[in-house]
Amino acid sequence: MREPVFTGTCTAIVTPFDQNGAVNFDAFARLIDEQIAAGIDAICVCGTTGESATMSIREHIATVEFCVKRVDHRAKVVAGAGSNDTSAAVYLSQHAQDSGADALLHVTPYYNKASQTGLIKHYEYIADRVDLPIILYNVPGRTGVSFTSETYKILAENPKINGVKEASGNFSLLAHTRSICPEDFHIWSGNDDQVVPMMSLGAKGVISVASNIVPEVMVKMSHLCLEDRFQEASKLQLDYMALIDALFVEVNPIPIKTALDLLGKEAGPLRLPLCDMSPAHLDVLKVAMSRCGLL
Repeated sequence: MREPVFTGTCTAIVTPFDQNGAVNFDAFARLIDEQIAAGIDAICVCGTTGESATMSIREHIATVEFCVKRVDHRAKVVAGAGSNDTSAAVYLSQHAQDSGADALLHVTPYYNKASQTGLIKHYEYIADRVDLPIILYNVPGRTGVSFTSETYKILAENPKINGVKEASGNFSLLAHTRSICPEDFHIWSGNDDQVVPMMSLGAKGVISVASNIVPEVMVKMSHLCLEDRFQEASKLQLDYMALIDALFVEVNPIPIKTALDLLGKEAGPLRLPLCDMSPAHLDVLKVAMSRCGLL
């Protein structure tokens, strides 16, 4: 029986950069410590929100290693290791394993648009070469390819594949997956605006962007669901919808890094091709943050 890598809320943490464009490890340490103090259940490092797509291999490995050491077993660490090059995904996975990470997050190979058979071969190849549990990551809006529930069922037979971060927004896919996959193939919401409805269908929690700035809220929301207190969780979900929407008014992680900087958290600049928010969208973000008492 596979235990879930975590239950509750995992923060998809940003990677702060300094004004010269290098990883700002001092600011990163402060962000990690604040997340732990807020009661977060896990931290996902070098994922989409961490701008892994524009980090060098060396930076990626160093950032994962730093995160693992800083967390120091106070929460689970899920290391992003996905790539559209299977051999590169294995390389990042093995380094994450050597660093002491608790699990791996593997996005579907982007741009290649692999077939379902190709996806199965990709993940089985990786699983054969690491010992850590793997969380699949389905985000077709970014990658151009989605899992089917039948593919999930096949991959669920591999004991190293712990489950999936589902960010497709497809509730039919979620329901069908839950109906045909074993109970110990775990699902986490990859969308902050769908935490409560997904957990009502059996998801174990959320891998969250919003928890970078409201960790206590997202922890409370997910834990209320785990306690079957869905009415209370639903109120939180609705109360924070305007903020969650504002955090995705431009492509992630532009708004969340902007929000952290507005709070004095030194998230720093974005790397091209990501750039600063438009003035109109910045106003939307500021209004939403103010209404939640953040500004």
